[in-house]
Amino acid sequence: MRTTLTIVFSLTLIASGQQADPRIEQIAALVTQKMAEYGVPGVALGIVKNGQVTMRGFGVTNVDNPQPITADTIFPVASISKTVTTTAIMRLVEQGKINLNAPVRTYLPDFKLADETAARDVTIWHLLTHTPGWEGQLTPEDRGTQTLAYFVETMKDLPQLAKPGEVWSYNNAGFSVAGRVIEVVTGRSIHEALRTLVFDPIGMNRAFTQLESVATFPFSSAHRGQPGSVTVLRPMMRSSSVTAGGVSMSLANMLTYASFHLSDGKGRDGSPVLTRASLDQMRTPRAHKNATDEDMGLGWHLRKVGGVLTAAHGGTLGHCLLIEIVPERNLALAILTNHTGGWALIQDVERAALKLLEGLELRPNQAIGHRGVNETRPDAALLATQPSPDQYVGTYRRPPSGMNTVRVQNGQLMLDNSPIAFYGPDQAIVTSGNSRGNPVEFIRDEKGQVTWVRYVGRIARK
Repeated sequence: MRTTLTIVFSLTLIASGQQADPRIEQIAALVTQKMAEYGVPGVALGIVKNGQVTMRGFGVTNVDNPQPITADTIFPVASISKTVTTTAIMRLVEQGKINLNAPVRTYLPDFKLADETAARDVTIWHLLTHTPGWEGQLTPEDRGTQTLAYFVETMKDLPQLAKPGEVWSYNNAGFSVAGRVIEVVTGRSIHEALRTLVFDPIGMNRAFTQLESVATFPFSSAHRGQPGSVTVLRPMMRSSSVTAGGVSMSLANMLTYASFHLSDGKGRDGSPVLTRASLDQMRTPRAHKNATDEDMGLGWHLRKVGGVLTAAHGGTLGHCLLIEIVPERNLALAILTNHTGGWALIQDVERAALKLLEGLELRPNQAIGHRGVNETRPDAALLATQPSPDQYVGTYRRPPSGMNTVRVQNGQLMLDNSPIAFYGPDQAIVTSGNSRGNPVEFIRDEKGQVTWVRYVGRIARK
């Protein structure tokens, strides 16, 4: 069914006595503009600044049954779930039940990979920083309460693309393993563990990991299509791995969660949940995203904008979403959309919000890294003299998921079917087509040889 979309603006909340901030009004106007431009039916926008909370709802939950987006509308938050997983693990670290530097086999003694050395050496912190070294785009088979346990067993033949800790590569599979560690250490299902370790102590009463709970509340459906022909995405997309992408929550709960991460680690009732030291540790660089200007903390993707550290995570699973905290400025942003193309709106609104609220802008040609939601740099200034393509040409494999091919076609360097060009050392972008501006990174080994290509955050090995 094709539906002509009418965008409706809905004011969800302005705190009592709060004067409208003209900067926030500019951001709200931009959201409305970008919804029309990209065909996004619904957006929830949240801003926390110095403890003051602003929440806005725009548009509708479902073009077939249009209900207004509110602060309590539930969104599947996809890969933002990984920060929840890490928060749970940090609680277990503080309880003395997990050591971040311990091998996975400390908790899962039967853990196996095709490479025995990697299976022996991979640690908990590798899982939480996307650096275990294996292919990450692996989806667990849904087996109910046995999903994560069964998934870990299926990894015994999984080959390595890099040594643990050697190369950053976005890795859902690593967070599925982390979820199984949580289950074993707590003796609880992952659903119960995340509820008791994170949701209840922080005061998140509309945060869920099971569709049976989500379905009882107002819910935002995912959409696809161009402006004027937007349709509901059916069937509903969901992640069978709770810890990689299976959490759902409302905007109000998202801001409660973000405020907790900006705080002194106390829950809503004032009781301690995490120490400030643990929250700081999550935002401390633990691994560098090779060939970018970014780092990886524990669960959080770290980027400096205008010299100021930001910690963020996106999500993409039908819905496109972003949570971002800027501790130095006591600021948090949440942008939740219900369209597969919502990443473009998020990109525009996030950058405008940082500039309007804090005067922060990306540097020209700053090499950005994948954060769980698509992002482009179509404005990157290309090098006047492009490097020789010889060192980059080749076939790069990602077993068992596939491969990337880099070749020269009519004098143009190509990644698969997309033309690419360099704007910095080993840093390229797609120069035309639907993927224009998407970053491409080539990564060298310890001998200086180009060994990996990373596209949309995932590596393949030459």
